[in-house]
Amino acid sequence: MTDPITQLIHHPYQPPAGFAAPQPAVHKASTVFFPNVAAMRERDWKHKSGYTYGLHGTPTTFLLEERIATLEGGLQCVLVPSGLAAIANVALALLQTGDEVLIPDNAYGPNKALAEGELAAWGITHQYYDPMDLADLAARIGERTRLVWLEAAGSLTLEFPDLIGQVRLCRARGVPCALDNTWGAGLAFNPFDLDGQGLGVDLSAHALTKYPSGGGDVLMGSVTTRDEALHLKLKLTHMRLGLGVAANDAEAVLRALPSVALRYRAQDQAARALAGWCAQQSAFAQVLHPALADAPGHAHWQQVCGAADARGQGAAAGLFSAIVHERYSQAQVDAFCDTLKRFKLGYSWGGPISLVVPYDLAALRARGWPAHLRRGTLVRFSTGLEALVDLQADLQQALNRALPS
Repeated sequence: MTDPITQLIHHPYQPPAGFAAPQPAVHKASTVFFPNVAAMRERDWKHKSGYTYGLHGTPTTFLLEERIATLEGGLQCVLVPSGLAAIANVALALLQTGDEVLIPDNAYGPNKALAEGELAAWGITHQYYDPMDLADLAARIGERTRLVWLEAAGSLTLEFPDLIGQVRLCRARGVPCALDNTWGAGLAFNPFDLDGQGLGVDLSAHALTKYPSGGGDVLMGSVTTRDEALHLKLKLTHMRLGLGVAANDAEAVLRALPSVALRYRAQDQAARALAGWCAQQSAFAQVLHPALADAPGHAHWQQVCGAADARGQGAAAGLFSAIVHERYSQAQVDAFCDTLKRFKLGYSWGGPISLVVPYDLAALRARGWPAHLRRGTLVRFSTGLEALVDLQADLQQALNRALPS
């Protein structure tokens, strides 16, 4: 008789098919079994037609990829361990020694750090362009330009560029453009159809860590495309780098996705209300939120996000920044952030708890202090899901104590 331990490992029972429930099953695997050698040789992981190894996909990760592609308006998607890994996957798939990448000066900081570090070491050059000046981008696209990064709204300062104009320019020059779409999250606008006539970016990178996860407890990213050849480039680089995501993390995002639009809208509404309130406070020299009429790029935000919104009001993420008047010292700004109770000090955003971070903006801009921004110290706020009245009261008490008028 076979040893009981062997019987346990090779137990013949299989549960009946046909089980259906609100949440999909979680499939965990490194090894994937094949029925025979012919199947082992024939299966194709690149097009989701079969399973070969856990790193190349399981039913759980395939399902999440398909849902993220649908959310963003794309056709194909790859999952990676973080938003920054999504940016790196794009760069390594499309760039080689002698190429150049263009990055907006208000881009997510680690994207710039990647260009200045690893990409530069590999002989890939970069330039930073003014995201609010289409002519500047046009002047910088050259013979060696192989990728243009776009960001809407911009990191920290939340300028909304002429996204349609930027994409048209890249199309005319024959240069692929990739959008960091974490802010838009596939909800504020369709990155693959910005004008209602099919004009869109080539790639959309997304930190699923933020709104799709929604819990502040998962790190994950994605890259979505509508071009099969481009997707295959991403997929092959993805395979060669050994990128993968954990099944339980994929499960967490799948569980959160049905509520992403509700959460996004709630945090959007709270951010608008607080941004409008902050604009009335004398301690703040400038408040930055695309929906504010005097915000940099407001008209472009309305053009893209207003057109994509059935209400015509435009959607926006739950972020806003405030430039504290330059009459206050850095120590006072730090004390303001420390005094906040509901807003916790912490990086990232999109979770249930509101966050705040002060930044040294001058150190983060390669092209100097932007002319459209007032002088002072920038503080970025991310609204969570707390009651608006409590968040406003928290800001008020911190202003009273740390930044008295």
